[in-house]
Amino acid sequence: MALEVLEALDSARTQWYHLTAIVIAGMGFFTDAYDLFCISTVSKLLGRLYYFDPSTGKPGKLPLGVNNMVTGVALVGTLSGQLVFGWLGDKLGRKKVYGFTLILMVACAICSGLSFGSTAKSVMGTLCFFRFWLGFGIGGDYPLSATIMSEYANKRTRGAFIAAVFAMQGVGIIFAGLVSMILSAIFKSYFPAPSFTSNNVLSTQPQSDFLWRLVLMIGAIPAMLTYYWRMKMPETGRYTAIIEGNAKQAAADMARVLDIEIQAEQDKLAEFKASNNYTLWSNEFFQRHGRHLIGTMSCWFLLDIAFYSQNLTQKDIFPAMGLIASDKDMNAIEEVFQTSRAMFVVALLGTFPGYWFTVFLIERLGRYKIQLMGFFMMSFFMFVIGVKYDYLKNENHNLFALLYGLTFFFANFGPNSTTFVLPAELFPTRVRSTCHALSAAAGKAGAMVGVFGIQSYTLNATATDTKKIRQAMLILAVTNLLGFFSSFLVTETKGRSLEEISGEDGRESELTPTPNNRVPIPGSHQGSRTTETM
Repeated sequence: MALEVLEALDSARTQWYHLTAIVIAGMGFFTDAYDLFCISTVSKLLGRLYYFDPSTGKPGKLPLGVNNMVTGVALVGTLSGQLVFGWLGDKLGRKKVYGFTLILMVACAICSGLSFGSTAKSVMGTLCFFRFWLGFGIGGDYPLSATIMSEYANKRTRGAFIAAVFAMQGVGIIFAGLVSMILSAIFKSYFPAPSFTSNNVLSTQPQSDFLWRLVLMIGAIPAMLTYYWRMKMPETGRYTAIIEGNAKQAAADMARVLDIEIQAEQDKLAEFKASNNYTLWSNEFFQRHGRHLIGTMSCWFLLDIAFYSQNLTQKDIFPAMGLIASDKDMNAIEEVFQTSRAMFVVALLGTFPGYWFTVFLIERLGRYKIQLMGFFMMSFFMFVIGVKYDYLKNENHNLFALLYGLTFFFANFGPNSTTFVLPAELFPTRVRSTCHALSAAAGKAGAMVGVFGIQSYTLNATATDTKKIRQAMLILAVTNLLGFFSSFLVTETKGRSLEEISGEDGRESELTPTPNNRVPIPGSHQGSRTTETM
């Protein structure tokens, strides 16, 4: 029982409109990544500016609680935004709330840079307030972008298209380092200053207060450039047909963007809707999709503990790797420059390639194999770093950098990409956005564990006492191993229509277990009525 408009979407050749949708949705993720990770390049500068105590003989440093809030409050907002906008995406439509997320991101990125006040408490307070709401807008982009791209794409290239949208996160991380590096280089040339050791007061240039504000505010620009094109996108044909029940409008919209003739089937649509009229909290949903929802949530939760711990603690790991000098040997702006440069290099050589390996290979290898491989390799490399940390730190910086970069490569050529793709494919249209939001929110809960928990180890570590960093890396290695085993709760989705995967078309398969068919081994095709190849 397949609708013509859905079959047309599944079999449509790749067209310019598909590429346009990737760019429009991907620019949102570019902005998301920039806004979330640019704070890592300037957080040490905030400590020098607002928390310098001459009696310590050390550069100013954000107190543990303040540091956790500054770097982690956006993640709290992201989790909240994912749940709210994911639910609204199913209730009101993907397009209706898609533009509002960008408006919120633009306004809050600008206000984060303004951060009104003259005292440390007032500046940090307003910064955290606006970064929470910035994260709230970012959160909406996760379920909406993934759902829109999955519902537009054909079944042959759907995984690659969704992964390409998410790969823009890698570009955003690169630009976070690049923009911070360029701006700090400009400030450094105009406002030279001695190192902290030479003069602990003059080493922090007053002009550097403008530097961190500019870095944060630039995140508003790509969001502004994308807004018009998001508003021009029509609602997805699947939402219009299956949720709104308007087969005629769905056929007209998709015929226009795909440049093909599509027959409206209103009578057939009523039968289609009636067979899939169950809610997220129903027993039928649990029987059909409960295992997969637990799998996508647990895998994303465990992955983000490691992924965000690594990204947000780079400023502490980089000195140990020999990528930046000691903070006492630099002035404030020089520290921003060196931190940004190291972040840029690691992102360019480790983070960025992993995303695009996934894009190009996901339809050949499949989501399932890539996720298992990524979790296993991350666990292995983090274990080696944890066990050999002192040797790598003191005697082999090049090997340290290589191992650290490889963990990022296999995170992105692995579960960081597939945990985004799978929730957009496994669940029915009427709850697809909500289920993706629940999975993504579980991921951000893991990110908060990394920020508020794991980061405490590295923040307090000293040059001579590396025990906490070693423990943190070993904890992350175990976390990734748990993610490896949790991956057996999900299964392969490549080459299948969304309706076949979710069981909406009435076909029983391994992906939608019912009381009449047992659940086969994940990744196998035992019990499937059809087996499609690329």
